[in-house]
Amino acid sequence: MGKDTENSSVDYKGNTEGDIRRLVIPNEQGGQRLDQALTAMLPEFSRNRIQNWIRARKIVVDDGWGTTKMKVSGGEAVRVEIEPDPNATADAPEAIPLDVVFEDPVLLVINKPVGLVVHPGSGNRHGTLLNALLHRVPQVAELPRAGIVHRLDKDTSGLLVVAKTLKSHTDLVRQLQARTVKREYLALVYGEVDNAGTINAPLARDPHNRTKRTVHSMGKEAVTHYVVVERFPGVTLLRCKLETGRTHQIRVHMQHIGHPLVGEQTYSASRRSHHKIPFPRQALHAERLGLIHPITQEYMQWECPVPPDFSSLLDALRANTDWGK
Repeated sequence: MGKDTENSSVDYKGNTEGDIRRLVIPNEQGGQRLDQALTAMLPEFSRNRIQNWIRARKIVVDDGWGTTKMKVSGGEAVRVEIEPDPNATADAPEAIPLDVVFEDPVLLVINKPVGLVVHPGSGNRHGTLLNALLHRVPQVAELPRAGIVHRLDKDTSGLLVVAKTLKSHTDLVRQLQARTVKREYLALVYGEVDNAGTINAPLARDPHNRTKRTVHSMGKEAVTHYVVVERFPGVTLLRCKLETGRTHQIRVHMQHIGHPLVGEQTYSASRRSHHKIPFPRQALHAERLGLIHPITQEYMQWECPVPPDFSSLLDALRANTDWGK
């Protein structure tokens, strides 16, 4: 158990792990559930995490254990034992160069290159973005997933935001849940798309292959908006805007409407269409990223150009060359 830290202010800026918080519920929060009141008083921690502490008997209200259904009146003395996050990172730091688009004390925005894996996993324990972050910003080892709040597939390039503090991590997760993080992708797809549209099709794990996703009525809500940027014979460049951020969302949705991505290996419509253009990866790039800054509360947006391989493909299409032959 850590040291006792006296605190009755929502602006506490001390240690965020391995300590004890002593709080007094403000009168204006009377009538709220205990977890709601504590989430407002400890904004660096998610409500889910606070609820877990309540269930684990890490939170005492006056002289009794807090409960998830308890309502507070205001004036209660609360003792919170801060538990280390079970998802805190234990991977090794590695000196991997990063293309940093923006950095300040609480945020890091990078332009992820093609081929860089975001999270370590089976067959990819080293050389990942997470390993690189641990070297560049050592304190993110104390954060869930080293501060990574959303991800890009290995062969998708573009913008990705990382939290450098627990408070900013919690804020960004809440923004993602509230859909205030704006993510726009450039996607080159097969077929001539006529108009803008919206794909509202829930996604679930493929029951036959757990590494894949599929459209399924019992899946999680998934919404993708798209507009036409440029048309070529047989292919169309789209700008896709994510309303939700499910795994492989754009790749699965494009296949679902009959316009799989150029270079797509996993979600191609057929081998014939798959081999029309011999591009070595899915032609997908996270071009724009916008969010509300966790500290200043100002809206910020970044943009980065497509990488050289994608750019060369587009140049060849614009020149009306017979690509790949």
